[in-house]
Amino acid sequence: MLIDCTTCTARDFACGDCVISVLLGGPPDRARVPLDLDDSERVALGSLAQAGLVPPLRLVRALPDDTARERGIA
Repeated sequence: MLIDCTTCTARDFACGDCVISVLLGGPPDRARVPLDLDDSERVALGSLAQAGLVPPLRLVRALPDDTARERGIA
């Protein structure tokens, strides 16, 4: 799973309650390199969030223009 905070539509208002900011001290965009989580890392973060130990991943990706038009929201 590729985490690219620079393209997250919840950026700025949800960063403070996102597992990426909590664990890394802020969005990883300082290095301008997306964070790549493998399946085991994604499952581990989900388990920690379910247990209430960290907030969940708040990443919200924008819909591509074609998908938004198909759904009638663009």
